Amino acid sequence: MDIEVLFTDGPITPPPRTRTLRETGAVVEFHGIVRATEGDAQLGGLFYEAYEPMARREFDRIISQLAVRHTPQDVCIVHRLGFVAVSEASLYVRVEAKHRGAALAFCGELIDRMKQDVPIWKVVRAAP
Repeated sequence: MDIEVLFTDGPITPPPRTRTLRETGAVVEFHGIVRATEGDAQLGGLFYEAYEPMARREFDRIISQLAVRHTPQDVCIVHRLGFVAVSEASLYVRVEAKHRGAALAFCGELIDRMKQDVPIWKVVRAAP
């Protein structure tokens, strides 16, 4: 399994697929977009910070645990840092697997675990 975890301070451009496996039956891509509201507050965007060395270790740990059940072939994560305006992507995840069920389940569980365990913080920036 290939794992790629990237952080960027600019707009997210999904990296090209690094390999094509003949047994890949599903490629799931998720784009997390900054909404215009958070609760009742109108947003101008979100500001993201991360402790990157620990964040990478946590992603590796989570991916290893989930891979036992869902057997992905490749996982790519790109998380934006700094200010991210409304309607822009703050997160990109691509999961490749033999079957769609495994790819979809892995992607969903990865995002849930990321929000819970990975040291990435967001600060709400109110709309002007």
